[in-house]
Amino acid sequence: MRMPFKRMVGLATAAASFVLLLTACRGDGDVREAPPPSGIEETAYAHPGLSRYDPPVELSFVRETGDNLYGLLDHLPGETLEDNRWTRLYERVLGVRITYEWTAKGDLYRQKLGAALASGDIPDVVTVDAQQLRQLSEAGLIQELTDVYEQYATPFTKEILGQEGPGPFEAATIDGKLMGIPETLSSIEGAEFLWIRTDWLKRLGLKPPRTMEDLLTISKAFTENDPDGNGEHDTFGLAVTQYLWDPVKGLTGFMAGFHAYPNLWIEDDAGRLVYGAVQPEVKTALQVLQEMYRDGQIDSEFVFKDGIKVRDQIAAGKIGMTYGQQWASFDVQASCTNDPEAEWGAFPIVAVAGTEVKVPLRFPTYQFLAVRKGYEHPEAIVKLFNLHLEKNWGETAEYETYYSTPYPAWQLSPVTPFPAHKNLEAYRQLEEARRTGDMSVLKDEARSIYRKIEAYLQQNDETGWGWEKTYGPDGAFAILDQYEKNGQLLYERFYGAPTETMIERLSILENLKNDTFISIILGSPIDEFDRFVEEWHRLGGREITEEVNRWHAARR
Repeated sequence: MRMPFKRMVGLATAAASFVLLLTACRGDGDVREAPPPSGIEETAYAHPGLSRYDPPVELSFVRETGDNLYGLLDHLPGETLEDNRWTRLYERVLGVRITYEWTAKGDLYRQKLGAALASGDIPDVVTVDAQQLRQLSEAGLIQELTDVYEQYATPFTKEILGQEGPGPFEAATIDGKLMGIPETLSSIEGAEFLWIRTDWLKRLGLKPPRTMEDLLTISKAFTENDPDGNGEHDTFGLAVTQYLWDPVKGLTGFMAGFHAYPNLWIEDDAGRLVYGAVQPEVKTALQVLQEMYRDGQIDSEFVFKDGIKVRDQIAAGKIGMTYGQQWASFDVQASCTNDPEAEWGAFPIVAVAGTEVKVPLRFPTYQFLAVRKGYEHPEAIVKLFNLHLEKNWGETAEYETYYSTPYPAWQLSPVTPFPAHKNLEAYRQLEEARRTGDMSVLKDEARSIYRKIEAYLQQNDETGWGWEKTYGPDGAFAILDQYEKNGQLLYERFYGAPTETMIERLSILENLKNDTFISIILGSPIDEFDRFVEEWHRLGGREITEEVNRWHAARR
């Protein structure tokens, strides 16, 4: 299973820029195509997008590194960032040699990357966000990739990258020209669930929530009725971090319970796009959060705690509920390690009584690979995409070699595209196998997950606990399956390239939003929300809304 926090800041805070720079050698001499290796690959790799360079070409990258990446390498003896199963595969099959000009961690990486982009001294292929893509395009530093993608992307690649609809490619298209290859992410992986200490429910004689009112009752009981039985007033009903929109322990799912979507562009009753953060439903949700904070249901020090610190509170048995994406199972598992009686379950998010909940899904694709103006072989980056997808999910897939060993070997590749619905599809295969007893329906990924779950159920292997909570009959994906079948998924309606005013003002507006919301939760008068709405429009929100609606009107 792909763990979405690979693309999060600080492992459990906000979505971040995992940015790669690619460069190809500029040596003299002709580059010609040669047949791929013999065997099944001869047929599967007949497409020009999987043909081999002879002599090989060199693609040098710069890359952000971190403890997670080096920890992975510790589990793969004999492999390094420069010499590993993926770099060897790219050279063997494609004739592409991967090197890294430099690597750096976190802030240092972003500083060095920013300096390179500002100076215009970019490598042959650079991974950038949508704003940087537009800036490089307007500066004439990158080349159009429309024909390159059309000619060299395999049908399988086009199918996979098309699973998110036209949005990712539209976001990469400037003045009618495809200026970058989107590294598409999965919208449905952003769906949130409610994770609850079910042993606390049983101890207090409570049932899982069916409405927002039920949830608030549970939160109050988890705070005031000593659910851990230690005789002390030391538990909280709901997890919240200093970053309000964390994918686990954030407030996105809570807000949705009041039909508030503060991070989405949504369509109003008149058919216009409006930004969710300035809609009146958000005010209602903030009022309730303020009351929960005042009553001690939310940690009074949440503004000082990131996702890791709040995870430690969960592990210590101090928090009974958290909203979060499917991988939250692995985040809450530590409490079970510390307390054998602790038990968690995934439940659908809920809405106020008498209304149907909608599950907000942000447009997730934020990275694009652009090719330096004048580089002779722009198709090389498309070939890397093709092979990465082929070896993980295609006809010649070797999933347990190149994707999960069970360690996430896929992270060693400089490009990491994946099927948007692969995790939900794996669940559906597992459910079919459970229903019929026919294990032959399990493909590589589902088969690997099945073995992990069975090791937990049959041998009490704790490493399978999170997998069962995510992929089991009552797990997160069982709920997601119902979300989709019931039409409860609310997709963001704006997915175009950043507008002119967004580039200039969006960061200011987002900071204003987050600061105001935190201030209200901490006790500022609720009317601060009305002043925020006025300021948001005055500082650029009005212009952004008009620009977004011009984009929307052009698509009708």
